[in-house]
Formats: sequence, C-alpha cells, structure tokens
Amino acid sequence: MADFLTKQPYSPPSWATHLSPIPSHIFSLAHLPTPIHRWNLPGLPEGTELWIKRDDFTGMELTVDQQADTVITIGGVQSNHCRATAVASNYLNLNSHLILRTSKLLADEDPGLVGNLLVERFVGANVHLISKEEFSSIGSEALTNTLKEKLEKEGRKPYVIPRGGSNSLGTWGYIEAAREIEEQLQSRTDGLKFDDIVVACGSGGTIAGISLGSWLGALKAKVHAFSVSNDPDYFYDVFQGILDGLQAGVNSRDIVNIHNGKGKGYAVSTPEELKFVKDVACATGVILDPLYSGKAAYGLINEMTKDPKNWEGKKILFIHTGGLLGLYDKVDQMASLMGNWCRMDVQESVPRKDGVGKMF
Repeated sequence: MADFLTKQPYSPPSWATHLSPIPSHIFSLAHLPTPIHRWNLPGLPEGTELWIKRDDFTGMELTVDQQADTVITIGGVQSNHCRATAVASNYLNLNSHLILRTSKLLADEDPGLVGNLLVERFVGANVHLISKEEFSSIGSEALTNTLKEKLEKEGRKPYVIPRGGSNSLGTWGYIEAAREIEEQLQSRTDGLKFDDIVVACGSGGTIAGISLGSWLGALKAKVHAFSVSNDPDYFYDVFQGILDGLQAGVNSRDIVNIHNGKGKGYAVSTPEELKFVKDVACATGVILDPLYSGKAAYGLINEMTKDPKNWEGKKILFIHTGGLLGLYDKVDQMASLMGNWCRMDVQESVPRKDGVGKMF
C-alpha cells in the first residue's frame, strides 16, 4: 500500500484511450485488488457457477480539483456514496457537505445516528436535509449548484460530485474495475471466464463503468444491473448521457440489461428481502446490505427461479458494492428474524466454587 493517500498520474486501459475526458490523476484510497471467490448461493440453477467480487472490502478512489477546499455531493439519507465521500474528504483535508434526501416528515428533524449517518456525522460532515418532494421538483444538479453558490459567497472553493459519483469522470472507477477483473482472470491457471456480470444500480455510475469496460475490454461478459431506486428506462437514459459525455459512441441498451429491482422503493425493504439477506449470511457468510447488493442478489435469484434455463451452466460474477452500514437502519425490521439465543441452563450437578472463573 505504498501508494495509499498519494496523488498518482493516471493511465487508462489500452482499450479505453479513445474515451474523453480521461482523469489526469487519482488519489488512491482503495485496497486493491479486491478478491473474487466462489459463492454458493442457495437456489442456483443446475450447473450454474456463481462467483463474487468483494468490492465491499475496498475503500475508494477520488479525483478532485486540486484548488478545491470543500466537497459537495448528494444522495439518499442512507447513501453509501455520501458516507464514502465524507470519509475520503477527511483523508484529503477537505470539508464535506452532504445533501441528503429524506421524507417530508423528517426533513425538519435531527436525522439521527443510524447507519451511514453515524459515520458521516462522526467525521464532521455538514448534513443538509431535503424532502423527497423538493428533490423531485428541483433536481440534484440545481440543489448542488445552489449550495455551491452559497459556499462560494462564504469564501469556500467547493467541488461538486454528482449523485452516486455518477458522471463521465466518476465512471472511470468501474472502468478500472473491469481492468482489474481482466488481470485477475489472466493470472489464474484454470481459464475462468465469466458469461455474465451482475451488479446493483443506484445512480448509474457503477453500471456505466463496468458495462463499458466489459464491452471494450477482454471480458465481453453480459452485464445485468438491478435498479434499486428508479425504473430501467430512467437508467438507460442516465447511462446514455454518461456514455455520450465520454464520447464512447455506444448505445446503452446494447451493453447492459437493466432489471427493475427496487421492490417497494428505494431504501424500503420487504420482509422477504430482509429474510433473504439473513438466509444468505447464514448459508454463505457473505453479508449483503439491504439497499443495494441485497436487492440485486434477491432480484437475481428471482430471475433465475422464473427462467432457470437462461442461467443453467453459466459462470456469473456478482459484484458486491458494499454498504454494510445500511443494515443498521433495518434493525427493528430484522429483529423478528433473529431467534437463535437462549439463557444457558446449567444443571445443579455442575460443581460451583466462587472465584474459579476469573473474568480477567
């Protein structure tokens, strides 16, 4: 980790040099490469091999204008991106301002210290609450620009990172992930190659990077994205805007298949989804978050159940994008699933003597 927290010049993969803009440098805050291993998820069709890439083990990479002293970003009240941005900003001695979308009833109240909010507030991020209705009618770009102008008047030099880091520049993070997967497969001796890649889609940047990287590079895997916040048509349009911003010359619908995985809505978990996350943890030891990867894995298994023939014999890579802290927002809902405890019953026949069991 000699490069950790250092500014490094950036060189794109050979198959991506025609894209523009290309970052000139990055600050490496990530622990790479993240491991890939078999994932024996219950309910797989016959002959299907599921693998998982543990991007829940990484940090992040950040590209910020070197003149900035403040970072602004926006997202849902339990946004993993906003939490990661707040922590990364502190690494680089930047102030962070987070615009967080919440319900109308809660927009005027202290947001509390649950999940990602605990970390954000612990590291000193400035939290600005906005109602879902205001977010919908004003839009994320206008909201971040409004805050940017306010901070500029106060003498700050803010840099805006869009929702989910999802713009043409932010897409390079998962273009790099495609290169990393390529290199990991090339280093294996068993000739492993993936037919499909599956990932959650919260704002569009992750699927843009991994889909474009798989399409342009050597992976050539079909990418399936499970949208957790909006409908597929919305994300095809967002993705197309990112592709056009990179001058990629590709149609979004040609390189990714977006499935509706939001269920009852963004950050709203059904009992079935939460039970699935719990069952996966018990069966495989992999802890999924309920907002993103949990919904994507739940959607994948549902798709496999509906059409097992389409998945039989495939080698599939599931990308776990992290978000464990989101579980803490579901503690009350999950309590009924946690039944494996009891008061230990020690028979009277077991000898007892004061001081035998020392506490320390």
